Amino acid sequence: MGTPEFAVGILDTIYKNNYEIVGVITAADKPAGRGQKIKYSAVKEYALEHNLRLLQPTNLKDETFLEELRSLNANLQIVVAFRMLPEVVWRMPKFGTFNLHASLLPEYRGAAPINWAIINGETKTGVTTFFIDDKIDTGAMILSDVLAIGENESAGELHDRLMVLGSGTVLKTLALIENGNVTTTIQPTNDDIKTAYKLNKDNCKIDFSKSGSEIHNLIRGLSPYPAAWCFIKDNGQEWNVKIYETSFEKEAHQHQVGALISTKKELKIATKDGFLSIRSLQFPGKKRMLTHELLNGITFTENAIAL
Repeated sequence: MGTPEFAVGILDTIYKNNYEIVGVITAADKPAGRGQKIKYSAVKEYALEHNLRLLQPTNLKDETFLEELRSLNANLQIVVAFRMLPEVVWRMPKFGTFNLHASLLPEYRGAAPINWAIINGETKTGVTTFFIDDKIDTGAMILSDVLAIGENESAGELHDRLMVLGSGTVLKTLALIENGNVTTTIQPTNDDIKTAYKLNKDNCKIDFSKSGSEIHNLIRGLSPYPAAWCFIKDNGQEWNVKIYETSFEKEAHQHQVGALISTKKELKIATKDGFLSIRSLQFPGKKRMLTHELLNGITFTENAIAL
């Protein structure tokens, strides 16, 4: 059970290791993009390509879906980036239902664990398998594997490495279940556990009152999707700009916070403790481009500012 590209990596590993996949459950098709064309999930694309039985329920409690699910006669269900399951679904198989989550639980339960680990400046993360219960990402843990986060690594880069790591963790978990050797650890609960909140327009907006390293972490933690954004104002114009890649240099200066400093090849934004060098960004109606490509077609005045 899964939907995005991350889940495809795990499904592919299970398939190539000759486990019997009696069914694949993924999100219903939905229109996407400007043309509102019907878009298949990444998992559906894979299932169709490999002739795997496919179910796309809109309601996980619908009796018709539940009957179809029972008819698959699965003895185990694996969930990777899907939806919260009702108890009637996760209790169905003989060996239960386990989930792969892209964090070291109990830290970063929730929708965007890869992003928030980077945004919060973590130096390590990982993956955890656990048996699903009636809450989100709280079930008894089976296995976890750790991965160091690169100093300037983006969410996209970390996503791909965690997908590979998670594939191995799922295989090890399957072997434990298959051989009857599973032991679990109950997740601790305390007030200090960090949450991987759902990303939205507000928490993706750059706050220039924060330190340069915090802004840099936000930008790489949201790159390439959904992308950190800000307004740039100059010469009576205002643009909503997405920023994908930066580097940060700590340096004392006299510039106003948010001030744009530009040459023909370089664009910097002043923070309270240094300068963010913009490597790639996207202006409205344009494609993502490297900074020097943008600066070939636009010149900023000395009053330009990021807000």
